[in-house]
Amino acid sequence: MREIILGTAGHVDHGKTSLIKALTGIDTDRLKEEKKRGITIELGFAHLDLPCGHRIGIVDVPGHEKFVRNMVAGAAGMDLVAFIIAADEGIMQQTKEHFEICQLLGIKNGVIILTKIDMVDEDWLEMVKEDVREYFHESFLKNAPVLMVSSVTGEGVDDVKNELNKKISTLSFHEEFGPFRLAVDRVFSMKGFGTVITGSSLSGRISVGDDVEFYPSETVAKIRGIQVHSDNVEMVEAGHRTAINLQGIEKDEISRGDIAATPGSLVNSTLLDADFHYLASNPKALKNRTQVRVHVGTREITGRIVMLDRDFIDPGEDVGIQLILQEPVALWPGDRYVLRSYSPVRTIGGGVILNNAPIKRKRTTEKDQDINRQVFSVYHEGSLEERMLLFLKEAGLKGLTQDQLATRLGLFGNKLKKQLQKPISSGKIFVVDSDCQRLVAATVLKQLTDIIQSTLREYHKDFPLKSGLIKEELRTGIRPPVDQKVFLYALGLLVKKNVIVQDQAEVRLSDFEVILQVDEEDLKKEIKDIYMNAALKPPLYKEVLSSMAAYPENQVRQVFDLLLREGKLVKVNEALCFHAEELENLALQVTEFIKREGEIDAQRFKQLTGLTRKFSIPLMEYFDKIKLTIRIDDKRVLRKG
Repeated sequence: MREIILGTAGHVDHGKTSLIKALTGIDTDRLKEEKKRGITIELGFAHLDLPCGHRIGIVDVPGHEKFVRNMVAGAAGMDLVAFIIAADEGIMQQTKEHFEICQLLGIKNGVIILTKIDMVDEDWLEMVKEDVREYFHESFLKNAPVLMVSSVTGEGVDDVKNELNKKISTLSFHEEFGPFRLAVDRVFSMKGFGTVITGSSLSGRISVGDDVEFYPSETVAKIRGIQVHSDNVEMVEAGHRTAINLQGIEKDEISRGDIAATPGSLVNSTLLDADFHYLASNPKALKNRTQVRVHVGTREITGRIVMLDRDFIDPGEDVGIQLILQEPVALWPGDRYVLRSYSPVRTIGGGVILNNAPIKRKRTTEKDQDINRQVFSVYHEGSLEERMLLFLKEAGLKGLTQDQLATRLGLFGNKLKKQLQKPISSGKIFVVDSDCQRLVAATVLKQLTDIIQSTLREYHKDFPLKSGLIKEELRTGIRPPVDQKVFLYALGLLVKKNVIVQDQAEVRLSDFEVILQVDEEDLKKEIKDIYMNAALKPPLYKEVLSSMAAYPENQVRQVFDLLLREGKLVKVNEALCFHAEELENLALQVTEFIKREGEIDAQRFKQLTGLTRKFSIPLMEYFDKIKLTIRIDDKRVLRKG
């Protein structure tokens, strides 16, 4: 059964830890320093079984301003909050900051608890209660019950249990399916067990024996054991406070703030597109590219905030931004974050992640800013299909595999496959590689086919005597780089439409043919005559080039290549070419000689042809190469078949 996580929030020394102990009997302060100083420093954990049959996990967060980063880490997995306010002090600074953090993290439910009521009289208590009601009246806690408790005398503790039981009974226990995710808040090593992590399970489920991948390091480990509230279990699902014993990984390979997840279910990125609410309590406007502390899950990262259509954000404003991070993170769209100023440190705002791996967005021109507004309009108002097409368009010529698209949408398995059926059948999305289900937007594929055609058109213009362009040369010349499977798919489309022709490794436009000019026809005849007249003693290739000084060298080379493609000339090595008819006649002579004598060697080849080693050795090697003969020691015989 899915478990609900209850978190505490409130100012330091307002009785959060004492209340949890009164409710559960568990002291969540486990560190010596916490015992000595009497304040919570690290996150503490407990659980409470309710009469309705549900067990709630409880996260005790620090209240001191120096440990707000730990508070944010604990608040990341809360389903509801117990907001603690000491009756003798009322609303304090950290009360306000914790409340702002809860709002920024999207917590929607909770209770308000006034503690230490044994230290105040009735009139004071009523005044504090009235102040609390006024403070929360326009928030998610406006209708929350205000409960009064003394952890010392036990007064009101049962009322808290009863209210939690009532609230939990009315909640919808919707399980978050999909890949497993857990934000690591502790990592340690136990003698005889090895590495252990703890955290709140955010989605999915995972079992003993399964592999789990840690992001951003992408290190994989195997699950050796699982505990939920000190009980051994075979499987854990969303909402549980979880301890996982791992094998195949050392403690120092994992850090607090890492995400443990189903392998391949996340993507690392140092860029995030997000909605941002700049708190109204901020004293002044926020400048573009301000350095900030970004809190996501249980992790804190330094980054910069980039405003996509302005230079300042005023207090209370909501805008779309891009976060540039110093280290990669692995998130899903819909995850929430908190921003704190770099120095002095205070909470300034936060919001929702809209794109977990966007391109770097420009903001220089008005056109750039218009494009950014359109993108954020798709995030907010676009259909799922429109968001798919946006991600695929921005992925460009590389496309996205179905698994990659899943991590961008936060939609997995059959749910994603079902949503892909319509845009694929309508031709808006193409599957260019069935093995890995690589997807490309139709608009991107159209751009690629246009690039291929224009590149070939320019090539034919520059090299009119060449029959076509080598496919790999065509692919590697395209910028930005194109995935090979995407490239071949685009070529296939153009072949089907009879726009291009593939001839082995070469491609050309279907309407292209080599047409020689008058001077090129003359040049072609001159070169053929040179080789025909030279018979088996032709000049070297470079000598032919030199003898054609009346023509541009590039033109000579192209006509020469044309003769080779047409089979009029044959290249036996880089320096020597022969007229094809002369080679054919020689091949017949060699064949007849070997049939008659059984073999031929260099000396007899020289006697047969009257050639010097300059020509005879390359020719014998050529006949080996075309598999007419085979060399055995210093002799050659005919190849079988």
